[in-house]
Amino acid sequence: MNYIRSHKKNFLIFSFSFFIFHFTSGQELELLIDEALTNNPEIQKFDLQYQITSEKINEANSLPNTEFNVGVMAVKPEMEMPMERFSVSVMQMLPWFGTISARENYASSMADAQYIEVTIAKRKLALSVSQFYYQLYEIQAKQHVLDKNIALLKSYEQLALTSLEVGKASAVDVLRLQIRQNELQQEKDVLTQQNKGIQAALNSLMNRKYDDVVTVVSSMEIPEDDSFYNYKALSLNPELLKYDKLYESVEQSELLNQKESGPMVGFGLEYINQDNSPMITSSYKDMLMPMLSVSIPIFNKKYKSQTRQNDLRKQEIESQKNERLNILTSELSKAISNRNQARIKFNTQDKNLKQAKNAEEILIKNYETGTINFNDVLDIQELQLKFQMGQVESVKAYYEQTSIINYLTQ
Repeated sequence: MNYIRSHKKNFLIFSFSFFIFHFTSGQELELLIDEALTNNPEIQKFDLQYQITSEKINEANSLPNTEFNVGVMAVKPEMEMPMERFSVSVMQMLPWFGTISARENYASSMADAQYIEVTIAKRKLALSVSQFYYQLYEIQAKQHVLDKNIALLKSYEQLALTSLEVGKASAVDVLRLQIRQNELQQEKDVLTQQNKGIQAALNSLMNRKYDDVVTVVSSMEIPEDDSFYNYKALSLNPELLKYDKLYESVEQSELLNQKESGPMVGFGLEYINQDNSPMITSSYKDMLMPMLSVSIPIFNKKYKSQTRQNDLRKQEIESQKNERLNILTSELSKAISNRNQARIKFNTQDKNLKQAKNAEEILIKNYETGTINFNDVLDIQELQLKFQMGQVESVKAYYEQTSIINYLTQ
């Protein structure tokens, strides 16, 4: 039994490490996940709950209390027949054959179910860390895009100032370019504040100071091919395996119930010490008496009710598992769809961005011929910014949905 439990645990640990490997988008993320798994208070709580549940296996391997009885004659009547001075007895009740093993198996099955809870908590934590990580990447990438666009607008401002000197632009054009720069700087400052909030949330998962700096990779790209495990892989998700373990624990509970409905047998010994008496002719005046006790549950309605409850509980667990499977299947379908949408949006934005850059080049060439419309320049810049920001959001969405798919199928 212990070998089987150990084998199952190793399988779950291997699956979890494989899950982390696919989450990794740079060494930083893997290190953050490892740190969170080590320091997160919720994981520590689940680990302690598992240790408590495992310790109950030792608790189950015990016998009922041994009974000791001592009796002393307080008032001795005046009689010639031998009288008892005191008596000492000991009695040990023993459960029916196999009851202790059934208790151990039941406690072991509950520990296995609790171990699944630990695994689920760790996988959810890794998912949360990954999602916060991708949000931080999105903010950093958007700030980089804003920096490039602010620099671009500054170059346009210089063109506008030069054109203003020769009468080919107005002061309004210069002011519009400066206002646009201020707007982009505002967006960047807002992103900085968002970064602080998300960073604090991520640090809390790792049980660190809220303002500790979290570094992310500088760039991420959508891969050419998508890795995907089919829907059958959902059956190995710990959220579903949990119900298998709970079902097994109910079966073990019923086996224990059947054992406990059997009789209990007690073995004991009583020693009686007597006064000397003329009626006693033997040199052995004291008595030693072996005892046998049997406890029979004649009124066993309790055990029949427990059997019925266990049957209903197994049906409930099967319904819960089917319900959860339907939810996970829906979540997987949604994640796949969202990831495909992210790829489509990224590719469309990439095409649009190339066309917007071509339009920008045309405007710059017009400046060389002496004509430039700074309203068109601002329109093209806004389009470029929109497409660049959209690409960053698509990359972030792609990896977020991939992390969900990995959580569900690995």
